[in-house]
Amino acid sequence: MIGAALEAGRAAFHIYHAGFEVHVKADDSPVTAADHAAEAVILRALAQHAPRTPVVAEEQMAAGAAPSIGTEFFLVDPLDGTREFIHRRGEFTVNIALIRDGAPVLGVVYAPATGQLFAGDVGARRAVRAVLDLAHPAHPALQPMQVRKVPAAGLTAVASRSHRTPETDAYLARYAIADLVSVGSSLKFCLVASGEADLYPRLGPTMEWDTAAGHAVLSAAGGQVVGPEGQPLRYGKPQFRNPWFVASGPFVPHAVAA
Repeated sequence: MIGAALEAGRAAFHIYHAGFEVHVKADDSPVTAADHAAEAVILRALAQHAPRTPVVAEEQMAAGAAPSIGTEFFLVDPLDGTREFIHRRGEFTVNIALIRDGAPVLGVVYAPATGQLFAGDVGARRAVRAVLDLAHPAHPALQPMQVRKVPAAGLTAVASRSHRTPETDAYLARYAIADLVSVGSSLKFCLVASGEADLYPRLGPTMEWDTAAGHAVLSAAGGQVVGPEGQPLRYGKPQFRNPWFVASGPFVPHAVAA
């Protein structure tokens, strides 16, 4: 999964520099050639190494190619943060997750523009990160990471750069927030997983491929992602749509009402 994410990131990053056109999908979300190129790389790799495991991938789903899934399947977002990609902010990621019995068990998040790589194995309780040399990214030096305890000075919260809502601001007002960081894509999960932030509420719509890889990384690092009723966010739901959720470190977050 790491190898597939790195190769897909290289394909997307080439288009990022070479130039691209922006198209609009049926759901009014933007898409570029980089989304399609990265997804093709990942699908080839997963077909080679796990040919019997179904893959739910964003652009295939947008084209109407929804596979039949069982208890184990991959979720792929080949370019999370397409708006950040379009505006050349660099905060876009390649996301690959393995789901088993409704829960993410493996996840990889790679940010090609910055060389940041995050990966998590939930069963082994092992989360790692690396900052790659973009000229020689084949062998990243992986360093362990974990969530942090709540700082005495207050929480650091992360929020979406492109999808901030009044509901998010109202939810954060319930906490003692020392700092608020806006960042795009699944990097929000990774900031909590690496102990650089404590809380990420998402009080707006997402799809399962948006969250699964970051969720796996955070869970492996000792954190959690809970839905409106305070139960763990599950996968394989109808149409792969998520409810509102809150991602956090080792403390129990306030409930949300979707």
